[in-house]
Amino acid sequence: MQPYIFPYIGYFQLINAVDKFIIYDDVNYINKGWINRNRILVNGKDSLFTIPLKEASQNKLINEIVVNWDESWKNKFLKTIEQSYKKAPFYLDILPLIEKTISINHTAISEIITLNLKLVNEYLDINTEIVSSSSIYNNTHLKAQDRIIDICLQEKATTYINPIGGLELYDKSVFKNQDMALFFIKSKACTYKQFKNEFVPWLSIIDVLMFCSKTEVKEYLNNFELV
Repeated sequence: MQPYIFPYIGYFQLINAVDKFIIYDDVNYINKGWINRNRILVNGKDSLFTIPLKEASQNKLINEIVVNWDESWKNKFLKTIEQSYKKAPFYLDILPLIEKTISINHTAISEIITLNLKLVNEYLDINTEIVSSSSIYNNTHLKAQDRIIDICLQEKATTYINPIGGLELYDKSVFKNQDMALFFIKSKACTYKQFKNEFVPWLSIIDVLMFCSKTEVKEYLNNFELV
C-alpha cells in the first residue's frame, strides 16, 4: 500500500490481517490523494487536514518528498485536535501519538507515515512486520501487477491481500499461475459514538482512537471480509 498519514480503520485492518506489510514508497506521488491528507471531526462534520510538503510533484517518488511544516503549522494543527477532541474519552491517550508523529522536521513524508503507522500499531498491539519497498526489492523497472507479483515472489508469499479497490487492477488467475492466492479486503461499517453528533463514517484513525477503547478498536480490526 502507498503510505497514508493517519489512515482510516480499513488501512489498519489490512496491516493486522497480514504477516508482512509493504509500504509502497518508491512510486510517484499523487496530488490531492491521501498520502498527506485525511479527515477528522470538526464541529460535528468531516474536515480535511493537509500536511504541507516541500515542492511536491507527481514527477517525484513519494520517498523523495519532504514535509514542510513549521512550529506555527504544528501548533495550529494541535489546537484543532484539542478543540475537536479534548472532551473525547481517550484524548489524553491518543494525543501523544499525534505529537510524536509531527515531532520530526525535514524528513520524507514516507518516513513520517512509517513512524505513525508503527506508533498506532504499538498502541493496538499489532505485531505485523513493516518494510518499505524502496529498501529491499530493487524492482522499480517493473510496473503495476508485475511488480506486485515480483515482491510476493521475493517474499515467497503464498497469499497477497489488497484493498477492495484493487479488484480492477489485479487478476486472481495471474497470481494463481504463480501459486499465490489473491484476496481483497472489504471493510464492514464500524459505528461508534461521536459525542452527540450524527455519525460520520470512515474518518482518520485519529477519530476512531479518540472515541473508542483499545478493546473496541481491536474488535473493529477484524470487522471485514476477504473476497
